[in-house]
Amino acid sequence: MPKVGIRDVARLAGVSTGTVSRVLNDHPSVTDELRARVKGIIEELGYMPDPSARSMRGKVSRLIGIIIPDLTNPFFSELVQSAEQAAAGHGYNIIVMTSFDHAAKEADRIGQLTSRKVDGIILVPSNDFHTLKLPKGLPIVIIDRLLPGYSGIAADHRNGVRLGVEHLLQLGHSRIGFISGPKDSVPASDRLRGYLDAMELACDGKQKAAPLIAEAAFDYESGRSAGNYLLARARHERPTAIFASSDQQAIGCMRAAHDLGIPIPAALSIVGFDGIPLASMTTPRLTTVKQPIQEIAAAAVAVLLSKQDAPALDNPLLLACEISEGETTASPQPD
Repeated sequence: MPKVGIRDVARLAGVSTGTVSRVLNDHPSVTDELRARVKGIIEELGYMPDPSARSMRGKVSRLIGIIIPDLTNPFFSELVQSAEQAAAGHGYNIIVMTSFDHAAKEADRIGQLTSRKVDGIILVPSNDFHTLKLPKGLPIVIIDRLLPGYSGIAADHRNGVRLGVEHLLQLGHSRIGFISGPKDSVPASDRLRGYLDAMELACDGKQKAAPLIAEAAFDYESGRSAGNYLLARARHERPTAIFASSDQQAIGCMRAAHDLGIPIPAALSIVGFDGIPLASMTTPRLTTVKQPIQEIAAAAVAVLLSKQDAPALDNPLLLACEISEGETTASPQPD
C-alpha cells in the first residue's frame, strides 16, 4: 500500500497543504468546522506526519524538555506523566531529565536540552536557585518551586496548608504539630507560612502556645523521624494532630505513631500535602491536601506552546488546592 502523504489529505479535504499543516499545528486561524473535517480525513487515511520533515521545514522539533529534581519522588513522577499527557494532546513528546537537586547538573541538563533543539523546557528548579542561569531565546516555564524574578506556575502552597490546618481546627484540635520541609525550599517556606497563618487566626487574641514544628526533608524516613520528635513527649503536651508538608512525610509520621502505640485517628489526626496516589493506599487512608498536578502541567505546556499567556514576572499563576478527606482525621479525645 503506498504511503499516505499530506497532499492526499489536502486533496480529499479540498484544501491546500498549508491548511492541513495549520490543522496539525493547532493554528488558531483554522475554524472548528474545517479542523474537524481535516482531522476526520487524517484519521480515515491513517496519515502520520513525518516528525523529521516537519522539524526541518518549520524548525520545530515537536519536543518539550522537562527537568525535575528527583524522579523517585511520587509527586514529580505524577507531574511528568501529566505533562506527557498534556503535550501529547498538542502533538508533542517530552524528554525527561533529572537534576538530582544539584545546580551544576541542572545547568548541564538545560544545556543538553538546548542542544537537542527542544521547543521549550518545563523546569522544576533545584533548591540552589541562586546560581540558576536560563538561556535566552528558548521558552522556559518554571513550575512548583517559584523563584524571585521569574514567571511561573504552581499550586497555592500557602493557602493549601491553611485549608488543611483549618480542617483540623474545625474538628476541635488546638495542639497541632507541623512537619515543615527543608529551609532552602521555596514551597516549604510557603507551606510553613500557611501553617503559621492558620494558627495565628485560631488564637484570636488569646495567648499563643509555642508552635510544635519539626523540620524535615520531604521523604518517608524524614517524616518518621519528625513524627517521633513531635510525639516523644508527655500525653498532655504532645500534639493531637499533625500536618505534614508532604504525603511521604505524613506516611512516615503514621509509622512513628504506630510504633509508639498511638492509634490514628483516635489519639492522633494526620493530614498530608500533595495528593499523590499513595495517599489513598494507606491504612487508614490518608487525609491530604491535593495539589492540582494535572492543571499545573497542562498550563505549563499551554504557555510553552503559546496557547496561554505566560504569567507576569513576580505575579505567578497560583492554582487552588483542595482537601481530600480520608480516614486519618477525627475530633480529639480528652487527655
